[in-house]
Amino acid sequence: MRPDLRIGIVDSGYTPSQGVAAAQRFWLVEAGLAQGDVEPDSLGHGSAVLAAIAQRAPEAELYVAQVFDGRGVTSALQVAAGIDWLVNCGVRVINLSLGLRHDREALRLACAAAQASGVLLCASSPAQGAGVFPASYPGVVRVTGDARCGPQQWSWLNSAQADFGACVRGDRPGQSGASLGCAALCGHIAERLLQAPEASNEAVLRWLVEHASYRGIERRAGP
Repeated sequence: MRPDLRIGIVDSGYTPSQGVAAAQRFWLVEAGLAQGDVEPDSLGHGSAVLAAIAQRAPEAELYVAQVFDGRGVTSALQVAAGIDWLVNCGVRVINLSLGLRHDREALRLACAAAQASGVLLCASSPAQGAGVFPASYPGVVRVTGDARCGPQQWSWLNSAQADFGACVRGDRPGQSGASLGCAALCGHIAERLLQAPEASNEAVLRWLVEHASYRGIERRAGP
């Protein structure tokens, strides 16, 4: 029997048919932040992310922090609270298929605390344009979508935009390139940790580099 592996997901939730070990919702109120039971995933984004991870590591235990409202809006305070809760749940990896435009102290401190606890953070990063947070924080694995990659492939980009890229194809609504690519890579990481539970974060990243199907960004031919 494989050892237990807990994977955290900060997103919009999940569908009733998707099994999760535990979940909590975090939302803003006038007094600050509230925490309670999750609501249905009205966006479909979190459900797609969860499916991408579970497809590659079905034996992993999934923990979900619901931070998006029905409009797809969240805040650094909600994301930070979700990260803190997941760390307290004992997760090994946290998938953050989201990006906020501005650095906020609450989010920065939550990411640093998670990393100090040994948690590996994977966050989506756009293929072009300005960087986002938490992907831009030191030590966070920056992931984008890579159309070259099949479901069991990933790329080592080592670029100004992202460290890795992964498959953007899925079977659920609410999908986008960087978000789904991040979830796919997180699934590959989870699969590796199920095989090698004692592997350090550094060892996992070396393994990803060594087994990448593609190296460097895609070079498109001119017209």
